[in-house]
Amino acid sequence: MLYKKSFMTSLRILFILFAILLHRGLSLAQNVAPKYSNEFLQIGIGADALGLSNAVVAGIDNVNAGYWNPAGLVHSDKWLEIGAMHSEYFAGIAKYDYVGLSHAVDTKSTVGLSFIRFAVDDIPNTTQLIDNEGNVDYDRITTFTAADYALLFSYARKLKIEGLSVGGNFKIIHRKVGDFAKSWGFGIDAGAQYQRNEHWKFGLMARDITSTFNAWIFNLDATTQEVFLNTGNTLPENGLELTLPRIILGTQGKYNLGKKGIFAAGEIDLDITTDGKRNTLLKSSVFSADPHMGVQVGFKSYVVLRMGIGNLQYIKNFDDSKKLTVQPNVGIGINIKNFSLDYAYTDIGDESTALYSHVISLRLKLNRPENAVKQTE
Repeated sequence: MLYKKSFMTSLRILFILFAILLHRGLSLAQNVAPKYSNEFLQIGIGADALGLSNAVVAGIDNVNAGYWNPAGLVHSDKWLEIGAMHSEYFAGIAKYDYVGLSHAVDTKSTVGLSFIRFAVDDIPNTTQLIDNEGNVDYDRITTFTAADYALLFSYARKLKIEGLSVGGNFKIIHRKVGDFAKSWGFGIDAGAQYQRNEHWKFGLMARDITSTFNAWIFNLDATTQEVFLNTGNTLPENGLELTLPRIILGTQGKYNLGKKGIFAAGEIDLDITTDGKRNTLLKSSVFSADPHMGVQVGFKSYVVLRMGIGNLQYIKNFDDSKKLTVQPNVGIGINIKNFSLDYAYTDIGDESTALYSHVISLRLKLNRPENAVKQTE
């Protein structure tokens, strides 16, 4: 009875703190927060998660938890775990790269580091195409890169309540568009996981819990400004861009099928955004909710088959009627000792408007070096 009271009291405290931080973030944002700010951080990392339509907030338990839910890093109990992924979108135009590290400090706490880059390289710059005499000179065309970078510092710890862990991210965001514009931003994520028993897990991830800001600085030379004005464009001004909080709730169930090491697990997540109405299944003028789910069947830890559905939204037809579209994803994972190879067949948008991509990611677990163990003895 005392355990239950302590658990409920902790939940109430966490809920109150979460409500205060969320209210503060929404109050600060007001009308200056655009939709879809820093959306490159919502694409997702790891082919294992993408194959499950990103429904992993409750069940994630490896190095990739630094991105999905830092509380799950406590299950990454090796001295060092490394995760990496490279994928390309829009016929190879955009490239998405991720590298993650996690290190078990002790039996209760883990630290992590995640780096993400999403970029379009070699974009033609035609602002200097015409010289001062009005002649078209193709040799004056240069190229530039539009890139988004994110660096996440993660910390996770098991609490005294059995099965409960919490974690947080401090993230630094840098966005750059050639020499024309750049921004720096900072934000905080908070997450929690609770394993009730061997079958059920619950997860909570609050991204940008205090609202993440990006301070933009534009640097346009006189020629570029003239091109902007002559083509009917307004000159951009330095400013502050806010990313409002996003809350993700998840529930996972996992059961063994017989005694031969075969298991089945399924998770349902609900993404709740706070930047107004979006084209999601559930929406209002303030909040929008996007459900997605994933199912996996595996043999011990050797082979796992995955399938997920997400991106549920209504698309308007030419006759003004609407139809519900669903994005299915599939994947497979192979684990050999401390090495994992994951594959997913997925896309980053509705299947009717974007092409599917093949995504491969790797994970490697390393034990503590023997010479380091001897030095501490």
